[in-house]
Amino acid sequence: MANQVNGNAVQLKEEEEPMDTSSVTHTEHYKTLIEAGLPQKVAERLDEIFQTGLVAYVDLDERAIDALREFNEEGALSVLQQFKESDLSHVQNKSAFLCGVMKTYRQREKQGSKVQESTKGPDEAKIKALLERTGYTLDVTTGQRKYGGPPPDSVYSGVQPGIGTEEETEREKGKARKQVARSGTRTEVFVGKIPRDLYEDELVPLFEKAGPIWDLRLMMDPLSGQNRGYAFITFCGKEAAQEAVKLCDSYEIRPGKHLGVCISVANNRLFVGSIPKNKTKENILEEFSKVTEGLVDVILYHQPDDKKKNRGFCFLEYEDHKSAAQARRRLMSGKVKVWGNVVTVEWADPVEEPDPEVMAKVKVLFVRNLATTVTEEILEKSFSEFGKLERVKKLKDYAFVHFEDRGAAVKVEILKLCFLIFVFCC
Repeated sequence: MANQVNGNAVQLKEEEEPMDTSSVTHTEHYKTLIEAGLPQKVAERLDEIFQTGLVAYVDLDERAIDALREFNEEGALSVLQQFKESDLSHVQNKSAFLCGVMKTYRQREKQGSKVQESTKGPDEAKIKALLERTGYTLDVTTGQRKYGGPPPDSVYSGVQPGIGTEEETEREKGKARKQVARSGTRTEVFVGKIPRDLYEDELVPLFEKAGPIWDLRLMMDPLSGQNRGYAFITFCGKEAAQEAVKLCDSYEIRPGKHLGVCISVANNRLFVGSIPKNKTKENILEEFSKVTEGLVDVILYHQPDDKKKNRGFCFLEYEDHKSAAQARRRLMSGKVKVWGNVVTVEWADPVEEPDPEVMAKVKVLFVRNLATTVTEEILEKSFSEFGKLERVKKLKDYAFVHFEDRGAAVKVEILKLCFLIFVFCC
């Protein structure tokens, strides 16, 4: 009975031609692949790739082999075929790249889509010429193409943007984390509306006109093999990043295709509403530190007529964007309550650094934290000592002071600490 049930299987086996392994040569690592638990055909295919010189056994770590072992034989062979057909000339971590290919394969399986034929990538001759001209490196993964980082010494030999600066030193001392988190070094730009088949050979010559590039990260879509339409470029200085926005925003990179370029701001700050008005900064910091990680500061505003009460909202400052994003997801889940209530959470509007050319024309000062006893007349008398005024307007606990001459406004700005204490005490 068993023979009848398995008869078809037996017949199929007999019809299959036996595999001739007598003429097959293996590398010294083939046995290790078998011992690692890979099916024979999968081990042989990977060993064949070793023999081509495309990748060496030492290039693959245990994580890649373990991940490959989780596939069935058909899936593993398909993954290795894609890996073999990939352009690995600029791939520095081939083990991670193989893991990326496996991840993409599983994503396609979930979507029910078949593996697409290789999409035409960049012109390798042009990429090679670019790298030879600039001396930069190129590292390709399944998710991005990273040009530079760091650049060659002949281009820039200083510290990495954002590392070793005065602000960073203060941050390490725990004194200026808020300022660093909020404004950053402003050396990175976001580039959007990039044609999907455009690569470094067209982007770099355009953006290097603004100044030395630290690195350029072109985001890639593993499913299509094309770029995602955007990139991040870090320059070696803030001035170069500002120049890149001026030169390249709305630039027509191809007929009818205009780039969108702006300073990249990593938002580390959340706006939180529904805060009990009797809570202090210390209360809020303690309570939210219990339910989120990476919280470094709380910005709280008090009511003009009662400094013991807040205005029912605050800003939470986190050590980095990742921590802020995780906190936002957690607080928005509805599962986390603070003081027994569900709070409202949104991204805070990033604090934009004003354009130097605009600031050079500003003649209006903003004065805050004014006592209720401070009138427009008192402000006008106090500020007129520094220069002729156009007008003064007070609203609740803050005011706007308009000077006729910018020089007077700058003079007050320099002396602002002592002066504001004086005004507040009036």
